[in-house]
Amino acid sequence: MDGVTLWWDGWAPVVRALVVGTLGYLWIVGVLRISGPRNMAKMTPFDFVLTVTLGSAFGRVLTSKDTSLATALVVFTLLVVLQWAMAFLRQRSALVNRLVATSPVLLFHDGRFVRETMRRHRFTEADIHSAARENGLGSLEGVAAVVLQADGEFSVIEKSSMRDGSSVDPFVVRD
Repeated sequence: MDGVTLWWDGWAPVVRALVVGTLGYLWIVGVLRISGPRNMAKMTPFDFVLTVTLGSAFGRVLTSKDTSLATALVVFTLLVVLQWAMAFLRQRSALVNRLVATSPVLLFHDGRFVRETMRRHRFTEADIHSAARENGLGSLEGVAAVVLQADGEFSVIEKSSMRDGSSVDPFVVRD
């Protein structure tokens, strides 16, 4: 590579980046909009994969001279369709859902840390205390349970919200 190409390769690559970047961006926004709010909800592992792969594909398209706009648009669409298909299959098939979905897990319950689960998911007591503070509680004394949701968020269930005798969500895995 000579010094000139390093700093300037002519107007063609610049124009290509502007056209492909603009049209690719608009296409991604359109496809995500058409596919519905599912892709815009809290991120599941599948949403994370979609985000990373779309970003990677878009970056590659912008910097590659060998990828046509048509190919890029097909790839973007394919990634969103695969995401939609996986959500559809998870909704329709208990087997697929069991194979790929993560269940909420109990990390703290009835004043005790669920240490085996915390170890398996690599959380410390400090993480649980932090979750309580983020929910406006100064300590774990007022906490009935802390649940790690499938999207990686903590749900903190206050004791005061359970005065009616109800218990922790039965769908929470107590592993």
